[in-house]
Amino acid sequence: MHDIRLIRDDPAAFDAGLARRGVEPQAKQIVAVDEMRRDVSTQMQQAQSRRNEASKAIGAAMGKGDTATADALKAEVASLKETLPALEDKERKLGEELEGYLAALPNIPLPEVPDGADEHANVEVSRWGTPREFDFELKEHADLGPALGLDFETGAAISGARFTFLKGGMARLHRALAQFMLDRQTSENGYLECAPPLLVKDEAVFGTGQLPKFADDLFKTTDGRWLIPTAEVSLTNAVREQILDEAALPLRMTALTPCFRSEAGAAGKDTRGFIRQHQFEKVELVAVCTPDQAEAEHERMLAAAESILQALGLPYRKMLLCAGDMGATARKTFDLEVWLPGQGAFREISSVSQCGDFQARRMNARYRPADSRKTEFVHTLNGSGLAVGRTLVAVLENYQQTDGTVQVPEALAPYMGGVTRLEPLG
Repeated sequence: MHDIRLIRDDPAAFDAGLARRGVEPQAKQIVAVDEMRRDVSTQMQQAQSRRNEASKAIGAAMGKGDTATADALKAEVASLKETLPALEDKERKLGEELEGYLAALPNIPLPEVPDGADEHANVEVSRWGTPREFDFELKEHADLGPALGLDFETGAAISGARFTFLKGGMARLHRALAQFMLDRQTSENGYLECAPPLLVKDEAVFGTGQLPKFADDLFKTTDGRWLIPTAEVSLTNAVREQILDEAALPLRMTALTPCFRSEAGAAGKDTRGFIRQHQFEKVELVAVCTPDQAEAEHERMLAAAESILQALGLPYRKMLLCAGDMGATARKTFDLEVWLPGQGAFREISSVSQCGDFQARRMNARYRPADSRKTEFVHTLNGSGLAVGRTLVAVLENYQQTDGTVQVPEALAPYMGGVTRLEPLG
């Protein structure tokens, strides 16, 4: 959600920011609706004030025996009582129209975000690790995994496309990865472990920006709740409608949850394998902070996500996303892309974004500065720490052996019960 005051004060700058997102100018029509709303509000206040004045004057006129004046004032009060509901209704409708404009538009990119329409304009910032050299013919995870327990056929038979059934050592490795990530983010990176709801109300998905524009990407239950597409929704909304003390910030939260996405906007993408599923698990990172803490929290969260890849020995690169490739709520995003030797390509495994006060305005989440009586909106950040399924894919492809087995990364040894290698199921 955008601050109408900033649009009112500098409409050209607002439209310039939207243009970087490929969005047509909006400031003129937004300001016009805002001016109509404010005008109606002024009329309403004047009418209320005049009604109060006239009501008091009736008694004075009656006291003087001036019935003609009293009757005229009574007629005026009656007319104002009829006028006010219409003005209130008009103000409400204009307020809803204004909110609709502000809620549907994406966040404004920060100045350091590169221009560009899509992923081809993203900028590589750095790389970590050296891809392993193989002396045998590599397999992609979709070809390597089925013999080891990555069962696409059973998943599809039970639930349809983009569902997978994990068995044996594969299921154990998936669980080990999730627990390792969660332990690392809590014990070493300082995030508070949470177990949030998986079903949320309209206000929650509106608060983090999925509604109203991206409803088709979500699953909705018959009682009107939404399955979370990421724990970002539940964790960020934990501060909804709250006023926090500045001393309590930053808040850092993490959760391991199932995530559910319809993938409506990804038709035909990654239909093969375990990359893009309707149901998957992810360790999510969320931070709530003051504006001056946001940049440092962004770097901290990014390092927390990178630490998982480094501990697992998975080569990756860090990308600064261009304006046209960022999520709608973000004002600056880094992607971590892990090296998949079977595909011979880097693939996204984590996005880490700062959202400014964009989500906080939608949630009415504020804090009170220590030296002020006035409240301000918090800033929010979110990132993957990491997506479990995609990390599983990276482990399979990077640790595959010539005999079709997969070596278990050393960091996962405490979670694997002595299993050091995934073997084909008997």
